Amino acid sequence: MTSAHRLLPEGAPPPLAIIGTTASGKSSLAMALARHRGDVELVSVDSMQVYRGMDIGTAKPTAAEQAEVRHHVIDLVDPWETFEVRSFQRAVADALADIAGRDRRAVLVGGTGLYLQAVIDGFEIPGQYPEVAAEVEQEDDTVALHARLAELDPLAASRMEPNNRRRVVRALEVTLGSGRPFSSYGPGVGTRPESPILQVGIRLPQPVVADRIEARYHQQVADGFLAEVQRLADGPPLSRTAAQALGYRELLRHIEAQAARRAEPTFDGAIDEASRRTRAFARRQRAWFRRDPRITWLDADLDPASRTADVIALADHHWA
Repeated sequence: MTSAHRLLPEGAPPPLAIIGTTASGKSSLAMALARHRGDVELVSVDSMQVYRGMDIGTAKPTAAEQAEVRHHVIDLVDPWETFEVRSFQRAVADALADIAGRDRRAVLVGGTGLYLQAVIDGFEIPGQYPEVAAEVEQEDDTVALHARLAELDPLAASRMEPNNRRRVVRALEVTLGSGRPFSSYGPGVGTRPESPILQVGIRLPQPVVADRIEARYHQQVADGFLAEVQRLADGPPLSRTAAQALGYRELLRHIEAQAARRAEPTFDGAIDEASRRTRAFARRQRAWFRRDPRITWLDADLDPASRTADVIALADHHWA
């Protein structure tokens, strides 16, 4: 096992991952697999399900589902706390060790592409050095910053455009703050080495996904989504990540507008914007996953449940 797979417990059966865009039915397929086998536990790969109290809008597994099949990496922190990729990697590593220690099988379920690849390929995530970043940001000339990076870390500089300010600043922040070249943390998301984790993707036509997104928002509204967001609005300020969650951002703005007696955005307008933004997110997810040749794709015309038997067969072969 290479360093790329350092998150996996040694000697344990390698996990299976069920992936896809939002509203593609991957969670229901994972539950069906768990019910069939009886030895499966599910590990969420969702950047928002880690937050307590963000349940309806993140499509978090219900209490009944969690009672039936054990779930991991959900409800880890409050939504005003910071939780990033490195925190997620640690949580997944702990979950996989726990599952393996009880001789169970782990199934990763989710669509947060960066988080998934951070597990699949075991990225070593550099730390953050805000004081260094602030010092670097004082230089307005991005090309000059790139030249500085080229002196300190030529390999990292060669991997980015001289005018890509965000990447150049981040590379300098890490290089100066950690004392290690930014490039020493690995080649990054563009490389996809061989992995012992089998990735199974469920793929629906884009119009079908769009319809499922809209239907899910209607159901979430009926389930009390607005009241859930109101409770969050009444609490401490949300972290930057949590505040950007699909659906939550739009409803928070609606709640703020009501408090300020502004007409916009209306509730219906907020839901429409959330649906539009989620459809755009699904397109980005599709593009991200399309770049990974290691995924075994299962296509479904309308109902993802039609591929349940195929998921079970792939899992049985993977763990044979």
